[in-house]
Amino acid sequence: MRVSSSMLYQQGLASMNNQQSSLLHVQQQLGSGRRVLTPSDDPVAATRALQVTQASAVNDQYATSRKQANINLSMESSTLTSVVTTIQNIQTLVVQAGGGSMSDADRASIATSLQDSYNQLLGLANTNDGNGVYLFAGYQSATPPFATNAGGAVQYNGDTSQQLLQVDVARQMPAGDDGRSVFQSVQSTATYVASAPAGNTGAATYSAVTVTDPTNPLYGHNLSINFSNASGTMQYQVMDQSAVPPAAVGAPVNYVDGTGIQVGGLSITVSGTPQNGDSINLQPAQQAGTDIFANLQNLITVLKKPVVTDADRASLANALSTANRKMSNSLDNVSTVQSSVGSRMQELDALDTIGTNRGLNYTQTLSGLQDLDYASAITQYYQQQTALQAAQQSFMQIQGMNLFKYLQG
Repeated sequence: MRVSSSMLYQQGLASMNNQQSSLLHVQQQLGSGRRVLTPSDDPVAATRALQVTQASAVNDQYATSRKQANINLSMESSTLTSVVTTIQNIQTLVVQAGGGSMSDADRASIATSLQDSYNQLLGLANTNDGNGVYLFAGYQSATPPFATNAGGAVQYNGDTSQQLLQVDVARQMPAGDDGRSVFQSVQSTATYVASAPAGNTGAATYSAVTVTDPTNPLYGHNLSINFSNASGTMQYQVMDQSAVPPAAVGAPVNYVDGTGIQVGGLSITVSGTPQNGDSINLQPAQQAGTDIFANLQNLITVLKKPVVTDADRASLANALSTANRKMSNSLDNVSTVQSSVGSRMQELDALDTIGTNRGLNYTQTLSGLQDLDYASAITQYYQQQTALQAAQQSFMQIQGMNLFKYLQG
């Protein structure tokens, strides 16, 4: 095959360009610290690196969501701590109001203190994060969840939805709780509530309700104890108000002052002198009024009334007993929500640890796929440099091979 001078120049130039390109590639690797600069360098590693990078970005987003959830839950936990303290102060005032030496003025003073606690609770229920986002409003977080209506009652204007944040691959966590479940609810395990209708005229008082047999068929029903003396002897008749129409439970029983009444798996002690037509209601906590604001407002109203007769004193004692039970149920409910918030924050800490470890694994995997082995790259650099120098020297020698030099000699 005939080799022309132009072919020698072209091949020599192509060889030097290839060596320069290889040397430049190694220089870029050394400068960037990465082995894979383009997908063509290692298609498998480049594809895997893209997948790991995407997974790492998602893991970082989970970390951001966990941080936001932790901020929200920390604010809620702090607020609920204040709510618990306020309810405990209310219970203390309720006990004080039941003291036998209390005058009407003393009870009115306690009512004023309870009104302050009422306002404090309302303010806590409308807590926001400082950016106009209300903690207990559900999805309606741009407006205060609780407001006083024209009748003076507090109504809930939020919804019962929970804002969920994706805090890990398979975990969506509520970043808050709605106001209705915190301030207007009780737990399913809350104790029965005894109450006396406003129309009672006797001086009978009752103890707190205790549960003796939760397996009783009537347990969970709305019951009432109705007093009458139609036969000349004071008797009571238990009625199942959950039945339609209300049904009598057993036969009428003679009333004995201070004797416990057992019905529907419940026990309650009634003391004092009831009048014909008086009654005592025994209601499951969920049916007895679960709104802490309404219950507190009713208590304030009771304490402002003067006490003159024995019937007034009995009505006051019964109202305080009912209020104390309702406040205890509300306290248990808030404490349960607070415990749930704490558990979620604890879970976030655990997920943070897992996410951090996962991020380190992604970083190590990505490093193994992309990072440069400097010792190998430097060796390759000198090899490419030597090869380029050899190509340049050989080209210089080849281009000097000319027959005309010999003819001139």
